Amino acid sequence: MKIAPELDGDRITIGLATCGISAGAREVLEELQKQEISMPIIQTGCIGMCYNEPIVTVIQDGKKYIYGKVQREDVQKLAKAIKNKKIYEEKFICNELNELPFYKKQKKLVMNNCGVINPLNIDHYISKEGFSGLKKAIKLTPNEVIKEIEISGLRGRGGAGFPTAKKWSFIAEKKEEKVIICNGDEGDPGAFMNRTLMESDPFKIIEGILIGAYATGAKDAIIYTRAEYPLAIKTLQTAIDICNKEKLLGKNILGIKGFDLSLRIQKGAGAYVCGEETALIQSIEGKRGNPQPRPPYPAQKGVNDKPTIVNNVGTWGHVSTIMQIGAKKYSKVGTKKSRGTKIICLSGDIKRTGVIEVPFGTTLKEILIDIGGGTPSGTKIKALFSGGPAGGCITPNKFNTKLGYEEIKSLKTIMGSGSFIITDENTCMVNIAKYFLTFTQSESCGKCVPCREGTKRMLEILIKISRGVAKLEDVDKLKELAKFIQNNALCGLGQFAPNPVLSTIENFYDEYIAHIRDKTCPAHVCENLIHYEINDKCVGCGNCKIHCPVGAISGNPKEKHIIDQSKCIKCGKCYEVCVFKAIDKK
Repeated sequence: MKIAPELDGDRITIGLATCGISAGAREVLEELQKQEISMPIIQTGCIGMCYNEPIVTVIQDGKKYIYGKVQREDVQKLAKAIKNKKIYEEKFICNELNELPFYKKQKKLVMNNCGVINPLNIDHYISKEGFSGLKKAIKLTPNEVIKEIEISGLRGRGGAGFPTAKKWSFIAEKKEEKVIICNGDEGDPGAFMNRTLMESDPFKIIEGILIGAYATGAKDAIIYTRAEYPLAIKTLQTAIDICNKEKLLGKNILGIKGFDLSLRIQKGAGAYVCGEETALIQSIEGKRGNPQPRPPYPAQKGVNDKPTIVNNVGTWGHVSTIMQIGAKKYSKVGTKKSRGTKIICLSGDIKRTGVIEVPFGTTLKEILIDIGGGTPSGTKIKALFSGGPAGGCITPNKFNTKLGYEEIKSLKTIMGSGSFIITDENTCMVNIAKYFLTFTQSESCGKCVPCREGTKRMLEILIKISRGVAKLEDVDKLKELAKFIQNNALCGLGQFAPNPVLSTIENFYDEYIAHIRDKTCPAHVCENLIHYEINDKCVGCGNCKIHCPVGAISGNPKEKHIIDQSKCIKCGKCYEVCVFKAIDKK
């Protein structure tokens, strides 16, 4: 495979995905372009370690130098070091990514191009084996392609883990017009793996869709993603335009008569429920995005009543990878029931936030400690929330569990799309359950009563608990409501909405009791249950008195001050400004 000239010599790369741009990468690029450096500057996507953005990589005389957290004011010094062929020590991270703990236990199968190539340079993609999977696929019959996907053991990466080959086979034999959907409607808090792939390697997704279209006979394909992803949409649209120009989309693709595919983007309006496939299809048809009863399933009656398959962005990336490296080689990665790798987003109270790709079978401890680095402050991890608002919490005594669909399900939570939100010991579990339920309640489409009204009643009880005005029997009411909603809600949003509440009650029941019976929040988070008192360390400096916005603090200079609890609004300003640690937060 011929290497693109830009990727075969001295060069500078800078990550310009959303994470890099938000950290100042665009300003760094502008400053770099002013420095008259005699090597090409390549704009890439996200390399995964978002905690080090903006990231600049310099490849010079066959050696690589990776710099992190580079700001505009660093560029002149960096440019000087490049011209003098020296290392800019202040921002230097490493020479190779595998030197870093963040990468040592990762395995890049799908994200191998992310942060390495220009996502909109098709020659870059081709030089990295791009479209080789498609070329291998068209040498097989459509049924043989589906068999390859079956041999690989690929399961959908959207959360449910349904076998991909089986889903494809549902529509492959149908003679009528068929539709393929790439589901990029990523709505979970803490989830940005789809966005990363769409922004950083769009051709890989398109190649996967082309392989799926060839295997199933579909001639129409839609990438559905949220309007809140403007860079991903722009990147994908440009990539689609390039593929149309290069005859990789349209009629008689690669010279094969009848191999036709029209691909377009559909922007969603940001409704979380549209991640559910029947609601997504309703949205595509211009209707309100409400989930529909099944059967009929989309494979029977989908977009405009045509047989339709819906696969996640990540799934299509894996399809390309499988056909590029071979199903047997791919199937050797991971575990017996969960083959290959999983892209996961690490966020919350974790030292190394970012997007990682690990083989199934990697333990949760390896992900959180070895890769993620534990908490930023060194405090203990209290819980891991997997699956976003539809998931549940996993406590540290279960962190030796291996990553896998069945293994995660055995912990009474779900894999979901791959968001891992980490909380430390300073987190209130009642408060975080309230946070997730607030999200799902506000995102409920309102079509079915169990979800619309049930989640609202649950949220009202959680608010009472967080305010210290609930009764012990309210916990039983929460459980009763949760079970009813799980058994009667129309779609996955409602069915899984109670999970964070049930899992926090099961694992942190003592915190619920503390809020209800003792009127205290052990983590000192719930505002109504926080109590500030001035202790004997007070020297009477008056700093707290000056900063109190409601005049609740009184006292003479050089004498111990007091807080009038009837006036205190519990803003915490006095606690923040006291340098003598004379104020206790209880």
